Amino acid sequence: MTVVNKAKLFLLVPAIVLSVLSCVTGKVTTEPDIVVTPLGDKLNVKDGSLVYALPRSIINVTVYFERTLEVPGPYAGFAGELLGIKDVITTEKESWKILTVQIESSEEVDPSEYYVIETNTLFQTNVLALKKAGLILDLNPLLYERDNKAFPVSGGGKPGISYTDLGSDTYFISQSDTAYRLVKLDTAFIRIPYLVEKKRQLTQGQLAERAAKTLLELREGKQMILTGEANVYPQSNAAIDEINRMEKEYLALFTGKTSSETRMVRYTVIPSGDNSSGSYEIFRFSASAGPLAPGAMTGLPVIIEVKPAGKTRDITYITRSETGESAPEVKYDKLYFRPPEVATVRMKYGNEVLYETRKLIYQFGEIIRLPSNFILGR
Repeated sequence: MTVVNKAKLFLLVPAIVLSVLSCVTGKVTTEPDIVVTPLGDKLNVKDGSLVYALPRSIINVTVYFERTLEVPGPYAGFAGELLGIKDVITTEKESWKILTVQIESSEEVDPSEYYVIETNTLFQTNVLALKKAGLILDLNPLLYERDNKAFPVSGGGKPGISYTDLGSDTYFISQSDTAYRLVKLDTAFIRIPYLVEKKRQLTQGQLAERAAKTLLELREGKQMILTGEANVYPQSNAAIDEINRMEKEYLALFTGKTSSETRMVRYTVIPSGDNSSGSYEIFRFSASAGPLAPGAMTGLPVIIEVKPAGKTRDITYITRSETGESAPEVKYDKLYFRPPEVATVRMKYGNEVLYETRKLIYQFGEIIRLPSNFILGR
């Protein structure tokens, strides 16, 4: 090979190398290192990709009810005749009222907003900081380990109401009656009398009379103790307390008993941007039947109104091309996220407002895009 040919070959090799490098460089610059796409648009996800989801807000409503049950006494019909009491419970009645309301919010994964991050480089993320800020949520099952206890709503018998002592020292009386039996003597039959003792249960009126008598005796004895007319004066309040307890029990046989209990029911509301009215019926409430299912034929609806402030609805996102910059907008390397929107949450029963507060609702915010290196360090 001549010196001239060697010189030409020496000049040709750098040119080939520069040409290859320029092709490689052009290929790298045309293909993005990071691709962020909605999961619904992808059929295959590469191994090593990062899947994240946007959060949505749920509203947890806890309502405390008071259930009151009135049960008539067994001698209600004799209260006026034997004790002169007119205002007594004559029919069984159940009543409800709303005591307190609590509204809290929490976040969970929005099943319609999953995204996949694929990259050709090493992941260096600050994803933990974003999770703490609430901008994104990972697929953490601990988010759903909430209290799943079931709470009774209505019915359930007569709480704490029973009549075990009817106020009488005996509930039957013995009666002697004469009976006869035939005895054959020689050719004749004779009737021989004998006594038969039978037990007869006391009537309701007789039991009521005995209970009223016992009640009046208790009152008289208590009065004698308090006025000092009794032969023995108790050294403590135990005797008076027991007399008061017995008097209350015997009086309830005529006036009836009332029992109240507190019940708690929890409801969950997931606000939706598609609901133009912003109203959600969570249950119906009746003063006689308590909380009922939504859409029931009785009771008034109890609704949750969620009204967004609309601060992020009118935001216009300007792309690079709209600003006159020469560099085209790159959409595939943007990180999707959704800032929350402030909303007024109001719970109403008919025209009465039971509770009002302000909450951050993620699904009311607009989905926007951040540069991918906001989460992926470069």
